[in-house]
Amino acid sequence: MSFDLMAPFMFAGLVVFLLLGYPVAFSLAANGLLFALIGIADGTLEPALLQALPERVLGIMSNSTLLAIPFFTFMGLILERSGMAEDLLDTIGQLFGKIRGGVAYAVIFVGALLAATTGVVAASVLAMGLISLPVMMRYGYSNRLSAGVIAASGTLAQIIPPSLVLIVLADQMGASVGDFYQGALYPGLALAASYGVWVAIVSIVKPTAAPACPPKARTLFGGALVLKVFTSMIPPLVLIFLVLGTIFLGVATPTEGGAMGASGAIVMALAKRKLSFSLLKQAIESTAVMTSFVMFILVGSTVFSLIFRGVNGDLWVEALMTGVPGGALGFLILVNVIIFFLAFFLDYFEIAFIMVPLLTPVAQKLGIDLVWFGVLLAVNMQTSFLHPPFGFALFYLRSVAPKSVKTTDIYWGAVPFVVIQIMMVAVIIAFPGFVTGNVSAASGAIKGSGAEELRRQIEAPRGPPPPGPKGKGPAPKGEDAGSELERQLKQQ
Repeated sequence: MSFDLMAPFMFAGLVVFLLLGYPVAFSLAANGLLFALIGIADGTLEPALLQALPERVLGIMSNSTLLAIPFFTFMGLILERSGMAEDLLDTIGQLFGKIRGGVAYAVIFVGALLAATTGVVAASVLAMGLISLPVMMRYGYSNRLSAGVIAASGTLAQIIPPSLVLIVLADQMGASVGDFYQGALYPGLALAASYGVWVAIVSIVKPTAAPACPPKARTLFGGALVLKVFTSMIPPLVLIFLVLGTIFLGVATPTEGGAMGASGAIVMALAKRKLSFSLLKQAIESTAVMTSFVMFILVGSTVFSLIFRGVNGDLWVEALMTGVPGGALGFLILVNVIIFFLAFFLDYFEIAFIMVPLLTPVAQKLGIDLVWFGVLLAVNMQTSFLHPPFGFALFYLRSVAPKSVKTTDIYWGAVPFVVIQIMMVAVIIAFPGFVTGNVSAASGAIKGSGAEELRRQIEAPRGPPPPGPKGKGPAPKGEDAGSELERQLKQQ
């Protein structure tokens, strides 16, 4: 096989593996190894290229930034079972109950709070679907509006810190998790506000679709309501400060913030007398499954990216993307269209591990700020949860919705919120300061829980880089994250 055709065929091979339904982690690894063997057999690749694989896998296992994933997952699972969502929805529903669409506003508000404490979409959608959907149906809300509000509010956990996908994107782009959290804060809150605006429009145009709570449902008034709001809001707000406040103030790294959040969730569950050995066992098992899922995909993507770069796939992608008319703007439009349509078939982890490593070098060459670019992709990837017919948030809601709520109601209810998310993508492109204005760190600064590990990689003695294709010289510098980072530091 011609060396110049290796990269296009390798990418096409990955698409075929995925379309055949093989797990993403194994598709990535198998495709990478298959083309490595093809390249070695026809003499275009050196067998020594594969010697870099063990070092790469060990680098993943020693990456302390990724420790934040099990911490935040565990925190979300404990909070999901501690009754916090029920208390918040009941209290905020009482607070907004007398206005039209009050329960929908409560769902959006609680969705934003759960996003800022759990960071897990499934936990938010399932909790609010079980609690709020029957109430909204009983009060006469439109099935489409109810389903759309619940599913969309649950997906706020994807963009509002401490989002798991922001951790993955920061790791894949070599940026600071703290910077990603700061940059995503305003877009996430703006999305929540936009959902509220849509509910207000629906309640004005079609009052019967979003009525106020009946008087008999409002049982708290005056001082009792104020006390209930205070006691329900303080625990999650304290937890948000423990996680996000300490990260934004520079007191804790994202990994340390996740550890404090997990500890705080256990304390909250104990205070509510909801913590049991069974609950703890379920949370630990689910955390282990989620973490293993992420790590397997990450190892598979590492195998794929090593061989893909070995056949100059990164240069092939760069040539394709930089040749798009319109320069950086044309590149951004094309990338967002591709990500939007990929989200119909792939979830956010798969997109982050497959596409982001290919797009990041092109964005750097075009002078695009990586934090801004990552947040832009995160908002776009958020639509993957709401895309009919494969949106995971729609499946989560379908699993807990009563049979009287049709699947078509859930799908059509999500469409306006997908449009809102696309509008937010356009806003971020048009006004980059919406993201970068909240990032306090200087461009290229190293901070976060991976700083010590990155410096260790820089200072550690390294042998010669693994050889690339025969006759093509050494492998690209992008193979070695330490040397690439060292080069960037010297340029500053």
